[in-house]
Amino acid sequence: MKKLLILFTILFTTAVAANDTNTQTNTSGSNTNITGGYTATTTNNNDGQTNTTTNNTTNTTNSSAADIPPPSANSPSYSSMSQDVCSMGVSGSLSTSVIGFSGGKHVVDLNCERIKLAKVLQDFGMKVASVAVLCQDARVFSAMEAAGTPCPYSGLIGPQAAEMWEKYPELRPDYEQHMEKQEVVARIDAEIAELERIEAERIAAEEAEAARLEAERLEQELLTLKEQDEVSDIEPVIDPVPVNMHSE
Repeated sequence: MKKLLILFTILFTTAVAANDTNTQTNTSGSNTNITGGYTATTTNNNDGQTNTTTNNTTNTTNSSAADIPPPSANSPSYSSMSQDVCSMGVSGSLSTSVIGFSGGKHVVDLNCERIKLAKVLQDFGMKVASVAVLCQDARVFSAMEAAGTPCPYSGLIGPQAAEMWEKYPELRPDYEQHMEKQEVVARIDAEIAELERIEAERIAAEEAEAARLEAERLEQELLTLKEQDEVSDIEPVIDPVPVNMHSE
């Protein structure tokens, strides 16, 4: 019986050792997978008693180079110029899983330049020229026209300038917006004219109907008077009976 126990213990230890694995795979340019297993078995046989202790240890390490993102593309720093110029910096960057790039440049602010030029002309006493510079902006041009002070035109100001801008609308900085406004005005004027025509026709029809009714009334009155005259002509005239007076 003791020999059978020893044989069974040896077979069990051999089977556990056969399951011990330690594999490592490495594919160039892709993933790395390392797995390891360790099994330790200790058998003590003392005075007919068998004690078996088994320790299992498993280590797994996975790494994938493809999951690591590339470095991000950083936009260059473009600060505003310190000089008294109208310029501002614009930059941007784009980064993908394959490639990243960035760039930037300085952009001139034309509206800022226009304001500075108008201020310098105003300081020199050139008020009309200063206003003319500002009028190059479509918003200023439209606002000046709405305020009843049209922008200068070749040295002309006031109503004369307004006539020239009306004569040559293509020269206006707000030409497209002006034509859209003119279309809206023309459409609304046509609608108002149509409503006025319909109202005039209605009033004319009412007046014609009233005149017709008045004519019928007068005609009826004339007929009534005529009938009354004819009746009075055919009535007999009855003379009064003379009274005989007897004298004594």
